[in-house]
Amino acid sequence: MSEFVSPQEPTMGWASDVAAEMLRRGGLKYISLVPGASYRGLHDSIVNYLGNTDPEMVLCLTEQAAVGIAHGYAKVTGKPMGVALHANIGVMHAAINIFDAYADRMPMVIMGATGPVDAAKRRPWIDWIHTAADQAAMVRDYLKWDDQPGSAEAIAESVLRATLMASTAPMGPTYVCLDAALQEESLDSPVALPDPKHFHVAAPPGPDAESLAKAAAALKSASKVVILAGRVSRDEHDWERRIQLAEALDAKVYTALKLAASFPDSHPLHEGILPLFQSKDDLSALGEADVVLSLDWLDVKALLDTAGRAGDDSLTVIHASLDRYAHTGAVMDYLGLPRADIMLLADPDTTTQALLTSLGADKKPAAVVAKPGVIEPPDTPTISMAHLADATAKALRDHKHCYACLPFGWPAAASPFNNPLDYLGADAGGVIGAAPPFAIGAALAMQETDPDRLVVLATGDGDLLSGMASLWTATQRGLPILAVINNNRSFYNDERHQDRMAQARGRPRENKWVGQRLDDPPPDLCGLAKAQGWAAVGPVALPEDLPEAFDRAMASIARGRPTLIDVLVDPEL
Repeated sequence: MSEFVSPQEPTMGWASDVAAEMLRRGGLKYISLVPGASYRGLHDSIVNYLGNTDPEMVLCLTEQAAVGIAHGYAKVTGKPMGVALHANIGVMHAAINIFDAYADRMPMVIMGATGPVDAAKRRPWIDWIHTAADQAAMVRDYLKWDDQPGSAEAIAESVLRATLMASTAPMGPTYVCLDAALQEESLDSPVALPDPKHFHVAAPPGPDAESLAKAAAALKSASKVVILAGRVSRDEHDWERRIQLAEALDAKVYTALKLAASFPDSHPLHEGILPLFQSKDDLSALGEADVVLSLDWLDVKALLDTAGRAGDDSLTVIHASLDRYAHTGAVMDYLGLPRADIMLLADPDTTTQALLTSLGADKKPAAVVAKPGVIEPPDTPTISMAHLADATAKALRDHKHCYACLPFGWPAAASPFNNPLDYLGADAGGVIGAAPPFAIGAALAMQETDPDRLVVLATGDGDLLSGMASLWTATQRGLPILAVINNNRSFYNDERHQDRMAQARGRPRENKWVGQRLDDPPPDLCGLAKAQGWAAVGPVALPEDLPEAFDRAMASIARGRPTLIDVLVDPEL
């Protein structure tokens, strides 16, 4: 324990200084917030007590952006950022992105406030409408933990606990709600603060000895092993151990476009990057396997169903995951019940290391030569997704880069992933507007993790428009992000669905565009980006104009500007 007395003399804000001090002591590097929107005392303490040094403020224009940026940061580092929200309305605004982080098992420590719990202390109107009887109830179904402490001492413990719990696998967002009246009380005596050096996050658990022995025996006796490389870390040592395990077992490895890079595409044992919706033809190796090792694969049931192996007794499925600890009945993010003939209730990367030891496989993996993407775009007068992906890959060929996300229909062969930071995966909650703040959070993380790696925001026009307000933060922070926009001027995924429904119901297919098109008028994406301080190129409408447009964009990136290139893609190609 150590004593804390606010260095400030004013009578207001000392209790919230305790919260700010515990964020600092908890080792959080950043706290994202909307200027002026952290309700009453907390914002003042972040500004005046912390002084924008430790943790450093990341200014955002919306609460959705504040949470989304923290999510993108965690995708790269596996560590939480702090987030400050504005009372109940801030929680409402941020709720969809909090769900996205929860579904993605990503950590963050969210701070918010309610109006004075004591009604006698509420100012007319504003404090009443900002007060909730149980504010966290609005998002509790997709929080890992929440609290509303009632004293300065309780605030200290609550913020520390929130940081520890968010960071413990399976990770997730935590929320601490502060009483506005309590934040503004003076402290009559020093507050004893817990010293974080006495409180540590436990290492992710490994498999129990009996289950590990069964798994190792099954893998040793197998003739054809398939590894499903799922939700795993961005750590390069873990990446190398996955390669080592695959080589020791001579196992075919599947990865997924829905998930972050987990195994090198250029490795001869890599069987393929599975699209969002698979067919049986995508899963030929799985159809022949006698043992499947799932390293926290997302939706094992759907994969086995598609491959026709769900009830096959000749197959042994080993499933390593901690996800059961995260499941509630509130949301169905747990997906289909995964088959697990051998269940390893353990972290997938810790499991990989334990299996290597158990199998006696200590041979260093063979060097993998990264290969550039190779696709052949169609000979068409308009731009296809293949044209866009090919032009992007060629522009990035001499640059270390990270795709923060990819749009639907992006050909995986155009963008091979040979490093755990090459691709961060799609958003787990299917949230429109999530990709732009992801990219900004990832770029923020790259400053400390891999500063020479360019973050690429490859997304659609609908997603960009929904997350447009987050672009300002990239300019304010000086983050040179490349945004490549697949602009089909439509929510075209839903057009396709409406087309299928029209055929099924015998209705006019030509009406599929109704309620989905964004062309009357078409939004000026370049103008909107420039308004946020970005450089912008486009719109580009012809395949032959793509090389020159990307040259201009990359020249802008070289000057340190975040840059958007607007490409008009024909959705029918």
